[in-house]
Amino acid sequence: MPEDIQADHRAFIRRQTRPLPVPSLPSITLFQADEVTPLWLMTEADMARDHLTPPFWAFAWSGGQALGRYVLENPHIVRGKRVLDIASGSGLVGIAAVQAGAASVLCNDIDPYAEAAVALNAEQNGVCLAFTGRDLLDGGVPEVDVILAGDICYEKGMTDAMLSYFRRAAGHNIDVYIGDPHRSYFPTSGLSKLADYDILTNADIEDAAVKPASVWKLET
Repeated sequence: MPEDIQADHRAFIRRQTRPLPVPSLPSITLFQADEVTPLWLMTEADMARDHLTPPFWAFAWSGGQALGRYVLENPHIVRGKRVLDIASGSGLVGIAAVQAGAASVLCNDIDPYAEAAVALNAEQNGVCLAFTGRDLLDGGVPEVDVILAGDICYEKGMTDAMLSYFRRAAGHNIDVYIGDPHRSYFPTSGLSKLADYDILTNADIEDAAVKPASVWKLET
């Protein structure tokens, strides 16, 4: 992305959010929105023009918090390994992976604002994160050892595409871990549950201030 556009996106994020500890992972600080509606309205024009998704990068979603927490509690799953944080949003899970000792972390999100958010949040937490905005789902599997995915099951089409990609990755001996707060489209078949959490979250973006969420591993 051109540097001037990236700078504009960073400036926008700094105006509309502020650094706050992640509710269930207070060792991590993210640029987060205090309120949902103003930011959604501010980005509406950009979304309509560029066919962008809503600003998921501005919040610490419960599935991502659960997965990040699991990674920090079980650092052996990423220590010394190459990690892909797919649909990364804010980069929360990727930051947790670096803190847990990952050799490298590549964050991926097709929202161009997410690239700026990941860069700001990486700097805020003193970690190094690479980023790609390519749509990976139709391409080859990157050269990584672990894929981490938090909150990917908002829509059926997206869920199906992600799971198909994950199965291809598993065929390349890549471990896949998913964090999800029991959303409607999340399938439990072919997955092993690893942990359950009660996640503190923003009641404006979820249906409760405390949200149950689980971490799963794709079976191979």
